[in-house]
Amino acid sequence: MKYVRVERMGKISWGVLNGDTVHTLKYPPYAGDTEYYDGKRWPLSDCRLLAPCTPGKIVCLGKNYADHALEMGGAAPETPIVFMKTPNCVNDPEGDICIPAFVGRLDYEGELAFVIKRRAKEVKAADAWGYILGFTCLNDVTARDIQAADGQWTRGKCMDGFAPMGPVITDEVDPTALKIRTRLNGNTVQSANTALFLTRIPDMLAFITAGITLEPGDVVSTGTPAGIGPMCSGDTVEVEIEGIGVLRNHIVSQ
Repeated sequence: MKYVRVERMGKISWGVLNGDTVHTLKYPPYAGDTEYYDGKRWPLSDCRLLAPCTPGKIVCLGKNYADHALEMGGAAPETPIVFMKTPNCVNDPEGDICIPAFVGRLDYEGELAFVIKRRAKEVKAADAWGYILGFTCLNDVTARDIQAADGQWTRGKCMDGFAPMGPVITDEVDPTALKIRTRLNGNTVQSANTALFLTRIPDMLAFITAGITLEPGDVVSTGTPAGIGPMCSGDTVEVEIEGIGVLRNHIVSQ
């Protein structure tokens, strides 16, 4: 299925996308109720796509591609690097990413993310797939100069709108070998494959949930490949992952 969250005539609804039609739902798809269709259908053209989930937290992996670790000036980590993005970061497909006036360098980081469908605590790697609703695109927008100046990642990663995601959540892809590309103003700036992960999805979920309980709707973002770089006001950035679609956003000044 392809799950979406849409706005139509001022009303926000969850839905399942079938072709060009949104079949709306009574509840979020991770609510645990299988009888969630409400019987309504809307043309996708009448809707505005929103971020496809409303996470309580976004747990991210750093340096999960060897080439990105190298470009950041270090060797690949021996154990996963985990950091957080907060709910205020969530942004929509086609949404504006605002550069705060005090930020000198704003970077794109195209990533595959997955959405949790049931409470996940101390998950064994062998059981990990049973906790995942589906997969989406995410841009781990980063104020690189702030991250460097602070000496830790919270402020540089967690500003308003710094986690665009979408356009859909889908369970119709094999996440172990997906092509991922980021484009800036139409030019490809990142190109990789999730087969190059240093830590695979089952192992990252086991590592995270050993100490952090994930709730339905939470998001895990799996890390960015090499090719990170700055964005400026007026730019358009796109993250494309095969089988999922294109997440497009626009950079504006504060």
